[in-house]
Amino acid sequence: MRLALFQPDQPGNVGTLLRLGACLGVAVDVIEPCGFPFSHHAVKRSAMDYSELVDLSVHADWDAFRAARAGRLVLLTTKGSVAHTDAGYRSDDILLVGQESAGVPEFIHDAADLRVRVPLAPGLRSLNVAIAAAMVVGEALRQTEGYPA
Repeated sequence: MRLALFQPDQPGNVGTLLRLGACLGVAVDVIEPCGFPFSHHAVKRSAMDYSELVDLSVHADWDAFRAARAGRLVLLTTKGSVAHTDAGYRSDDILLVGQESAGVPEFIHDAADLRVRVPLAPGLRSLNVAIAAAMVVGEALRQTEGYPA
């Protein structure tokens, strides 16, 4: 299982997700360009020393990412028709999150094999992208028995 971040724009969220990946044994892909100069220093505060421990791949753009990665693309989106707890996950899934500020462009929605959403209370728009990703990664690992021993 992998977690992919599409053109992330908040270094704190990236650091949090790198730490999540390191702690749970989930590889992380960062798809550039980022909304900040991506570096270990940029995410150090939230990633702490975990950014050195995660299986991290950085891709120059969407095309480079797609050329490097095969597997079912599962998009986390507020527009998803399936609740994240109702979806069936596979151990080779790539869980993709978009920018905190804008999500992902329509062509990425079209490229996704599955679009899932975290159900929210009526009238509320969205969770922080790192929190939503943690919830979905947790459910996906639970279903695939992928938590570290």
